[in-house]
Amino acid sequence: MDVNAAVAAAAAIAGLCTGVIAMLAFRWSERDQRRPTRTSLHTDAVLPPGVDTVLSVLRSSAVVLDESDSVVKASSAAYALGLVRGGKLAVEPMLHMARDTRRDGEIRQVELDLPRRGTGRGEALAVSARVAPLGSRLVLLLVEDLTEARRIEAVRRDFVANVSHELKTPTGALSLLSEAVMDASDDPEAVSRFAGRMQIEATRLTNLVQELIDLSRVQNDDPLEDAEPVRVDELVAEAIDRSRHPASTKQITMAAGGTADLHIWGNRGQLAAALGNLVENAVNYSPARTRVGISARRVPAPGGDLIEIAVTDQGIGISEKDRERVFERFYRVDPARSRATGGTGLGLAIVKHVAASHGGEVTVWSSEGQGSTFTLRLPEAGAVRDRTSTGQDRVDEDDDRPYDTDPNTEIPAPEVLP
Repeated sequence: MDVNAAVAAAAAIAGLCTGVIAMLAFRWSERDQRRPTRTSLHTDAVLPPGVDTVLSVLRSSAVVLDESDSVVKASSAAYALGLVRGGKLAVEPMLHMARDTRRDGEIRQVELDLPRRGTGRGEALAVSARVAPLGSRLVLLLVEDLTEARRIEAVRRDFVANVSHELKTPTGALSLLSEAVMDASDDPEAVSRFAGRMQIEATRLTNLVQELIDLSRVQNDDPLEDAEPVRVDELVAEAIDRSRHPASTKQITMAAGGTADLHIWGNRGQLAAALGNLVENAVNYSPARTRVGISARRVPAPGGDLIEIAVTDQGIGISEKDRERVFERFYRVDPARSRATGGTGLGLAIVKHVAASHGGEVTVWSSEGQGSTFTLRLPEAGAVRDRTSTGQDRVDEDDDRPYDTDPNTEIPAPEVLP
């Protein structure tokens, strides 16, 4: 009996010890879970309340660094710019700024040129970096991409400089010619000659101002606000009529042809100006007794059929290096010829803007000494096309002939205009 009692007492004591040990182990485990680990120090929990939300809506690239220069938080834009790599700030000047700000608490700002990721051409990425303390341990870095702003500013400066130069030339010539007229007041023949030159320079100045106005209008206006179906035949006829006099003076034959009854959707005034500029350039840069052709056709495209209007000349042609820049404002392939013809260097820039604003494009093929072909591609007015007969001629999708690469190609069914 005493033996059984002793065994029971021993079993009770052992059970009590097991319970106490289990309780202590549970409490110890809870305390370990509450203790901060090294990885938990670099999570969003260390950010002050609300900072994470604010950083997520900023347009600037944001990076938060801790006291060991490790990245606590970084926006997706910061990774896209290459500011953060492997959990570290990859731009050394910004890292030095962050350390200085952490040491003295002062806000710092600097503009830097960084190498652009993914390009082997050494293009620089212009950024503005601003560093400020965030609490007692963290540093906030905000980076703004200034590349596009700098490009626009450079374009604006070049534009102002070019406009000033272009306006100075005819106004200076008018001033000198007026002095010459005054000095030759007793010579009627000289007065007549100088007056003719003054008229030429005044016309050049008027054309320049008008093209500046046209360029400003096509850049600022939305052509689709007053869009309407426009007949291509009417645009071609208007462009030919605009250049009829200079063409007849040089004995240049203008021929219009291609598919009839095509329509494009857009602003009639802008489209007429664009095509008129192409035809006028073709006439101005063609030698005497040559031919300028204007032809239109419909071509299939994935997003809907396009209307191609090609203007082909047999002029001096454009070199390969110049072809990349002919659509720049004030750029001239042959400045001497442009002065002789009164060209301003804005005509093709206007064509490019009109094409882009109408959802199309303009391209050029050229060979020096053989001629050039400028092709204007614009979306077809689908609603008008659906109302027309389905029996119109279409371009075969398998037809891969170089439509706009041979200035000597005969244009179908031409209407020859003297």
